[in-house]
Amino acid sequence: MAKYIFVTGGVVSSLGKGITAASLGMLLKRRGLNVVIQKFDPYLNIDPGTLSPYQHGEVFVTEDGYEADLDLGHYERFININLSKESNITTGKIYESVLKKERKGDYLGKTVQVIPHVTDEIKSHIYDKSNYDVVITEIGGTVGDIESLPFLEAIRQVKKEVGKNDVLYIHVTLLPYISGAGEIKTKPTQHSVKELRSIGIQPDIIVCRTDNNISQEMKEKIAMFCDVDKDAIIKNVTAKSIYEVPILFQKENFDNIVLNKLELSAVPANLEDLELYVYHELHSSSDIRIAIVGKYVNLQDAYISIAEALKHACTHYEKRLNITYVSSELLEDDKMNIHNIFNGMDGILIPGGFGDRGIEGKIKAIQYARENNIPCFGICLGLQCMAIEFARNVLNLNDANSLEFDENCENPVIHLMESQNDVKEKGGTQRLGSYPCKLKNSKVKDLYKKDLISERHRHRFEFNNKYLNDFENNGFKAIGIYEKENLVEILEMDNNNYFVGCQFHPEFKSRPNNPHPLFLGFIKACMEKNDERYSSSRQ
Repeated sequence: MAKYIFVTGGVVSSLGKGITAASLGMLLKRRGLNVVIQKFDPYLNIDPGTLSPYQHGEVFVTEDGYEADLDLGHYERFININLSKESNITTGKIYESVLKKERKGDYLGKTVQVIPHVTDEIKSHIYDKSNYDVVITEIGGTVGDIESLPFLEAIRQVKKEVGKNDVLYIHVTLLPYISGAGEIKTKPTQHSVKELRSIGIQPDIIVCRTDNNISQEMKEKIAMFCDVDKDAIIKNVTAKSIYEVPILFQKENFDNIVLNKLELSAVPANLEDLELYVYHELHSSSDIRIAIVGKYVNLQDAYISIAEALKHACTHYEKRLNITYVSSELLEDDKMNIHNIFNGMDGILIPGGFGDRGIEGKIKAIQYARENNIPCFGICLGLQCMAIEFARNVLNLNDANSLEFDENCENPVIHLMESQNDVKEKGGTQRLGSYPCKLKNSKVKDLYKKDLISERHRHRFEFNNKYLNDFENNGFKAIGIYEKENLVEILEMDNNNYFVGCQFHPEFKSRPNNPHPLFLGFIKACMEKNDERYSSSRQ
């Protein structure tokens, strides 16, 4: 029978509930337990797929093609498991299911209500994972939000139904530091716990998010006012690396406290490999400078998986990642000196996105990289922009474009898939999830060290094979193909340090101690560019 852990948040959002849940999951898995983790989000969207990254950060994609909350990326990276569509449940998804059942007649004769019908639907997504040892569920939002109430009521009922020794509530709160008084304040935490208790949930463990160290006396004060065991007040001080959090939690005895409260026994967790990773991440002496050219650069969560994948690769080579986020919209201004922007950069990465805003700026950045032999890596829309740039400036197809940006262009090197022609709805209808890709002899194949790979997708538009011969005859070759539909997955340029575009999202499969091959290849090329730049500066 599974044990159930629920992670809630209080005081403010963005406290790191996801990192807390992922870190605990890592510790428990490394203690030999079979762990699964999921996120309940209180918004009415069916999924975050139609949300702007400025609203909710990046959209993470699972193997089975579900557009999910970015916290699932943390879960996968920390626990090293592939999650599914059942790992991210929204209020919209819950109500959609309830209403479908009502229309089918499943509730005939009954008034459909939040309690019990909505709460029962929520609980079904908790209990359907009972074949695991531990089920960790993060509740999105902040305690006190009206949107979260059905989820909180549902998890309150779980303890009543399965028994108190099989359920654990963890509450993540903020301990703000008031600089004028020179004090850390516990009152917001007390009020947050009071709010949680008012709906029938007494936290078993309180994780205190703080930028400053907290004393044992302060832990005892929180424990007394919140009616929690004093050893169950866990300090969560801001770490220099998110991968340091499980290490710090282990020092706080977090996993032992959880196991004791759930009456579980397990072997000790070995974190030596993680400690070594964190050491190299924090103590590498030389920088690799990467420019990420995107349209959502004002919110770094929009590219969080890309940043993490770059970090994994840099740390593998014992280098320190130095990212500069460049607005592709600003590059469209002819007054901008593009050389000054990219001077000193070891590599340029063009991430995914949708819509025509900032596209010409991305194309300018790609042209600069190609003409100056700077390693360039295009992901999803990045590949498409690389194709447009090449068609315009090498094949002299001046009006080359994507049908996404110009429906009337004469040379649509990027066009809509046939299967997408009749699609009317926006949500959940793209080419999503994992697809196989056959590799041809190339630098990319040497990186993967195999002929057949599988990667995750999220897009509607594809490379137009009408132009493939011209591309390949001029040195930009399709070295990765989805054979079933003859779709170009990877373009690689001859005679270039690293000029690679992929139609999929490799960042979703990168792990701290298992960096993705394409990112390793990109960073290796950037290191060579760095050495070249360093040598020329000394001459």
